[in-house]
Amino acid sequence: MVLIPSFLDGLARTVSIKKGRNGGQTDVGREAAETMAKDAKKNELMRSSSGTVKSIKSSNFASVCSKRGQKGINQDSAVVWEEFGCQEDMIFCGIFDGHGPWGHVVAKRVRESVPPSLLCHWQKNLALTSLGQELDTEVLNRSIHQFDVWKQSYLKTYADIDLELKQHPGIDSFRSGTTALTIIKQGEHLVIANVGDCRAVLATTSDDGNLVPLQLTVDFKPNIPEEAERITQSKGRVFCLGDEPGVYRVWMPNGNTPGLALSRAFGDYCVKEFGLISVPDVTQRNITSKDQFVILATDGVWDVVSNREAVEIVSSAEDREKSAKRLVQCAIRAWKYKKRGIAMDDMSAICLFFHPTLSREVNLVKASKKAGMKKLA
Repeated sequence: MVLIPSFLDGLARTVSIKKGRNGGQTDVGREAAETMAKDAKKNELMRSSSGTVKSIKSSNFASVCSKRGQKGINQDSAVVWEEFGCQEDMIFCGIFDGHGPWGHVVAKRVRESVPPSLLCHWQKNLALTSLGQELDTEVLNRSIHQFDVWKQSYLKTYADIDLELKQHPGIDSFRSGTTALTIIKQGEHLVIANVGDCRAVLATTSDDGNLVPLQLTVDFKPNIPEEAERITQSKGRVFCLGDEPGVYRVWMPNGNTPGLALSRAFGDYCVKEFGLISVPDVTQRNITSKDQFVILATDGVWDVVSNREAVEIVSSAEDREKSAKRLVQCAIRAWKYKKRGIAMDDMSAICLFFHPTLSREVNLVKASKKAGMKKLA
């Protein structure tokens, strides 16, 4: 028996084989995915601005917020796509932080390119690995196989998009680029792919009923030993400026440019041959009933808000629809007194909730804390 994913059904329904200008066949998989993206926007299943996304066919709920800082145009970008690839049990979330003169353009381009390209490569890899066939394997082995398909799809997608950026005639990404943090939630399976220093933090329930943070990603800064070694072996340089102690940056072998405070990014071709890469770190987690929500945010938020503080802020929001907005507003207030005199960075966040309500244990702990505060008052 063959189990065909609904994405393939959508592919067959949406697109027929077309002839390119040179008489050859165009990439119908990519075209199908791009058509699905347009339909998702039309049906309000995709959002790339502040607001919420909720599908009646799943228990997922996403809150999105982005605020411009004090450095000019907002170079952050975000996207949430519910029923990703026409599949009721899938959602895609992505957050991108541009930098450089064209950073806002690069971030937007990557935001628009990643979802359809990822869908296309995922479908191709499913066919290549025969994942669509019924397998007589253990559940654990299925999970590992499923993750490997996603990982290979991510690696190919990010490589393709970085090359597309380099060759794009209308975007100058020589000294501009963007980070990219994305997640796929497929049923109870979570796949995380990260390039740069945006961060994903999971809120999970401890044995005593308290919500605790679990960081799912690495902030890819140039001073991480493995990253620094790769850069220096490629003849790039890593060091801090005198007026920025502790802020490590990537520099070309000769000259004082570009001073990039990241070790991985899309674009930034001036240092791609000197150790900067766009290869994503791809990891996975199986979501349990103890896991409540995940926060994706740009470094402007994490510069002033700890993982634990972020989880507390989001979980205590009276209205889930405004949870991302509340987190960003708290970060803005924290920036004003923690980084006084420094231009505020752009700040963006996505809060993806896995269940209709917080677990009973978490609510009991919250109620107990409120009662204790009232007694003290």
